[in-house]
Amino acid sequence: MEFRNLGRSGLKVSEIAYGNWLTHGSSVEEEAARACVHAALDEGITTFDTADVYAQTRAEEVLGRALKGQRREGLEIFTKVFWPTGPGVNDRGLSRKHIVQSIDGSLRRLGTDYVDLYQAHRFDHETPLEETMRTFDDLVRRGKVLYIGVSEWRAEEIERALAIADEMGLDRIVSNQPQYSMLWRVIEDEVVPVCEREGVGQIVWSPIGQGVLTGKYRPGQPLPEGSRATDAKGGADMISRYMDDDLLTRVQELKPIADDLGLSMAQLAIAWTLQNPNVAAAIVGASRPEQVADNAKAAGVTLDADVLKRIDDILGPVVVRDPAKTVSPPRRP
Repeated sequence: MEFRNLGRSGLKVSEIAYGNWLTHGSSVEEEAARACVHAALDEGITTFDTADVYAQTRAEEVLGRALKGQRREGLEIFTKVFWPTGPGVNDRGLSRKHIVQSIDGSLRRLGTDYVDLYQAHRFDHETPLEETMRTFDDLVRRGKVLYIGVSEWRAEEIERALAIADEMGLDRIVSNQPQYSMLWRVIEDEVVPVCEREGVGQIVWSPIGQGVLTGKYRPGQPLPEGSRATDAKGGADMISRYMDDDLLTRVQELKPIADDLGLSMAQLAIAWTLQNPNVAAAIVGASRPEQVADNAKAAGVTLDADVLKRIDDILGPVVVRDPAKTVSPPRRP
């Protein structure tokens, strides 16, 4: 496993991070989830990402139990706050009340005294950004959080948060967690330039495009039984945007590239995201331990300029690049 600094901070993270968004506590039984976590540890993965909202808080509980007994100092545990975790009007968003209550719940479920990174899961248009940043800073000073980050924030939102932190002498954001893959490149034009300038690193999710970049979905063919595209609880709504014959045909044309490099299609996709120097880690999920082992082999892979150009030439018009696709809800959900 290879390691990179998270943004301009001194925290090092494994290039491949393990995440449990659509698996732990929902589509994957706990025994299988534990096996996947242990497979990640066996592969040298030390960075684990979750969120309080995943599986209605159960994902944090499953991850906490799976990591129990591991040397805490050797792990980087990340979680997030924003989405609803209860029925009340204050059980959501980035107000001081919700953040303070949420971190305590996350720590309890994860079985730890602190998280290495606490992330604002979306931008909250109903809370003054100064309130959110001050509250995050308070958690850092209290030792419950070591670093702070955001997820799916736009470039101007990240810039505002950093300006407030500098003006008020608060802890700065060190990371952003966006969707990023060969097919979804909306961060490249605006978010990445700002983050490179300000020392903010990317921890990217869905590097294999919800599984589409593995090549298992074929144009004109029925969806594979048991795949994510057939699972209403496992992300079928998100993967539907990729179920286009032209796109799927182009993805199949990536296979000779992967074969020439001795990589699986998934490894090629994950390695592609890691060629971006602003990316600190790519988050992978899994329902089986062998998937973790396969994905982990993307660490340390270098793709030369000719390979990157071949990929761009193949995917061409199906790549999504519009920065406006990064959207937080206008009101708290």
